[in-house]
Amino acid sequence: MAMKRSGSVSRKTHETQIEVSIDLDGKGTSKLNTGIGFLDHMLDQIARHGMIDLTVEAKGDLHIDAHHTVEDIGIVMGQAFNKAIGDKKGIKRYGHAYVPLDEALSRVVLDISGRPGLEFNVEFKRAAIGEFDVDLVHEFFQGFVNHANITMHIDNLKGDNSHHQAETIFKAFGRALRMAIDIDPNLLGITPSTKGSL
Repeated sequence: MAMKRSGSVSRKTHETQIEVSIDLDGKGTSKLNTGIGFLDHMLDQIARHGMIDLTVEAKGDLHIDAHHTVEDIGIVMGQAFNKAIGDKKGIKRYGHAYVPLDEALSRVVLDISGRPGLEFNVEFKRAAIGEFDVDLVHEFFQGFVNHANITMHIDNLKGDNSHHQAETIFKAFGRALRMAIDIDPNLLGITPSTKGSL
């Protein structure tokens, strides 16, 4: 029987207190309580479209703004992912997805490479979605890739509605991640790298 690919991380600072649990072989269920409604909505997209079970409990200094909370959730999710993915043997490693939503279209391409890197090419059409600062989308993904040790390219190809732009990004991320973490039956027990490690 395959090893369970799950991980939990707790992190407490003077600014935030975050707990994340992730199961990479889940059913797409989520339990989210970040204090930021729009972020909960986006994290739910990752869980559902990535078929990942995700629990996030967060308390942050939202009386200042959402920056610390969103960034730190990205960091802790990345740490939990890194725990869950384990030695990476047998994974497909690479993933990509295009996702449309009405007029918006985004592409996410990623590599579970062991090397953190983010290329983020998104021009949001407005500065905020409700009370959510669109700059925080970048901060979330930067925190995630830095601690998940993955390389990721995010491109919003079209879009006039910032909500649609963001939602296509998070959905495409979930689907690309699912592709990359899936086990390739031809690679069982094999690390998908000529170096022999990731």
